[in-house]
Amino acid sequence: MLVSGVLLAQSNPFAGTWKLNTTESRFSPGPAPESQTLTLEAQGNGVKASCEGTAAHYGSRTAWSYKANYDGEDNPISETWRGGGDTIALKRIDPNTTESTVKRGGEVVRTSRLVVSKDGKVMTITAKGTNWDGQPVSDVLVFDKQ
Repeated sequence: MLVSGVLLAQSNPFAGTWKLNTTESRFSPGPAPESQTLTLEAQGNGVKASCEGTAAHYGSRTAWSYKANYDGEDNPISETWRGGGDTIALKRIDPNTTESTVKRGGEVVRTSRLVVSKDGKVMTITAKGTNWDGQPVSDVLVFDKQ
């Protein structure tokens, strides 16, 4: 069991540090963050994620983190993020594709599909949901591996 966890961690294309490519990304309704760096560490059958950045609409530092397995179970998010979620659930679709569901107070506020390119250099996150004001959100975030 330990060996399979180590092999999964070594072969996880999501693991690493990713920087948001603001030119290639689209945010609706926006605005886009000024910057965002996402760090993903493989852990057994899951991931430890942390994100730091600067929000465009109020120019202050943003940060959040979580630990979750790819089992569809809700896990706490450490700090409130852009979409206002307090839990996240992950499912691994295939080696390069993951789906996430973010909830606030038990209600789904965002669903995302994360895809790492075959060469492992680009991760695209396609997300839909609602923001704090209940407005529909449809984002495409493009991250470059550092």
